[in-house]
Amino acid sequence: MCGIAVVIGLNGRGIERAAVERMAESLVHRGPDDSGIYVDGPVGMGFRRLSILDLSEAGHQPMVTSDQQYVLVFNGEIFNYVELRSELRELGYQFRSSGDSEVLLAAYREWGRNCLAKLNGMWAFVIFDRRRRCLFGSRDRFGVKPLYVSRVGDVVQFASEIKALRASGYVKAGINWTTAARFLTEGRLDSQRETFYDGIEQIPPGSGFEVGLDGVWQQWSFWSLDRLPPSLVENPAERFADLFEDSVRIRMRSDVPVGVCLSGGLDSTAIICAAARQQGERTTEPTESLQAFCYMAKEFDESRYIADTLDQTRAQLRQLETSPSELWSDLKKLLWFQDEPVHTMTAVVGYQLMRLAASHGIRVVLNGQGADETIGGYSSYFQDYWVSLIRQGRMGDAWRAINGYSEAHGGGAPQRFAQAAARCVSWEMYKIPAYRDRAQARRQARLHSNSWFTHELLSHVTNGESELPMGTLSHALKQSVISAPLPLYLRIEDRNSMAHSVEARLPFLDYRLVSFVCGLPDEWKVRGPWNKYVLREGMRGRMPESVRGRVDKMGFPTASKKWFAHDLYEPLRDVLGSQAVRERGIYNAKAILADLDRHRKGEADFANRLFHVAEFELLSDVLRQTRIL
Repeated sequence: MCGIAVVIGLNGRGIERAAVERMAESLVHRGPDDSGIYVDGPVGMGFRRLSILDLSEAGHQPMVTSDQQYVLVFNGEIFNYVELRSELRELGYQFRSSGDSEVLLAAYREWGRNCLAKLNGMWAFVIFDRRRRCLFGSRDRFGVKPLYVSRVGDVVQFASEIKALRASGYVKAGINWTTAARFLTEGRLDSQRETFYDGIEQIPPGSGFEVGLDGVWQQWSFWSLDRLPPSLVENPAERFADLFEDSVRIRMRSDVPVGVCLSGGLDSTAIICAAARQQGERTTEPTESLQAFCYMAKEFDESRYIADTLDQTRAQLRQLETSPSELWSDLKKLLWFQDEPVHTMTAVVGYQLMRLAASHGIRVVLNGQGADETIGGYSSYFQDYWVSLIRQGRMGDAWRAINGYSEAHGGGAPQRFAQAAARCVSWEMYKIPAYRDRAQARRQARLHSNSWFTHELLSHVTNGESELPMGTLSHALKQSVISAPLPLYLRIEDRNSMAHSVEARLPFLDYRLVSFVCGLPDEWKVRGPWNKYVLREGMRGRMPESVRGRVDKMGFPTASKKWFAHDLYEPLRDVLGSQAVRERGIYNAKAILADLDRHRKGEADFANRLFHVAEFELLSDVLRQTRIL
């Protein structure tokens, strides 16, 4: 895992080496082990290395081929590099390193842009093809690894983080108020290519690009959820288990210690159980126990499930001990690493967990991101499934599914059936232009009735996104992967881990596994009271039954509602009542403070909205202090 920075001058413009050095230096947390700079006229490439595979100097970047024709900077891991290297050796290639970077360069040399379909991993890379006088780059299928781009005049820049683009001196982007307003009024984050900064965008996941030194740009998609075939197998649970085991196996490839984040839920438990099996199969000699990193808020006790998992895996638990005040005190640090706001205080818990892992010598952590969005883990997916059944005319199946859910979770089945039927009506009505117009008008009326913000801010969301109801479970899952919430969670995971020079690997986002799951019928994702049904069946006998059979879901929750009313009331009020807030020109500060007091009294829950305004101000302060704004 590393940090990359690339600058190209178009139409013969030269690049200053000092600018590339500043960009690379701003990414030192992503790669404290080594650094490198390459400048050739209009092309500058900077690199910071976190050594995970091949710890020798042979893994140094920018990596230049022996004939000087290709130069690579690469952030991420190609997990199937062992298999690709064998294939390339049969084609006559020789390798001087044992890692994946040289394999990636050879793959491009052999197959050109078609190499992308052969890669299984997480990546963001740029290759300077000196022969063709162009740069070729790509971002992995899901956007696990970040890559940002800006173009100002005749300078194009790419980097792993926004701060690196701004460090170059070539771009002075201010706040993108359309993005900021969408966040402050509706809490939307990372759902589009635009960032919080004018002129800085994300390279889309699952894409490749070429840019010539004359500025000619090409970009294409090499993988899409919309192009996946049905999964036709006799035993989906067995096939899922096989793919999952192999996903964990190749993500255990490392020349440094590997740990696991453990929550007590299905996803992290499946990972640590598989990791323990892989560790046991690699050697018959006694090995050091896996280290599991855990956080449990007092209000959300999962100790029973974690104890059962530790008993099966013999992992060593490292529990995060923290407090609301400690989390708050780390918030500004986190925002500097993130460059953009986060969704909740849960992000700060993740930041501290990665710091805990680093303090115990762990450089690689396996985590469960992506399972909820691909296999159907959120509670909202149950209604999406019921809507799918009703729209297909399967009323009896819908009733049985709703009744089974209600028996396990409580509540009334008739009410749930009626709500799902109403969703179906909304979907059909949305096809009528006049209905869509009314829905947009209602949204605008709601936004403009928000007493917290001035017209100056609200004017930026006048032509915002429409409220399109989800029509099917398949549609909801695809939107979760493409738009929200997965892109946000991946961004937070990457910055939190790299802030402490730790690499996060995500077994549930192996493209083979996702392709298989997406091709399954809905009944293998949601069935009766069960979410993630294929995962539960595939892990039968492979994880503690207490975890496999649980129907509740916690993750890494925080008690922000209570904290903002008690422990964090004063620091929150200090921010919201500050002179900066009063003078910003986008807030009605009196209304915000009044609702903070209502929150404190328990009259309403404004926790998320209060947090969003406060962190926006803290982020603005961080940017001012670092002279970015």
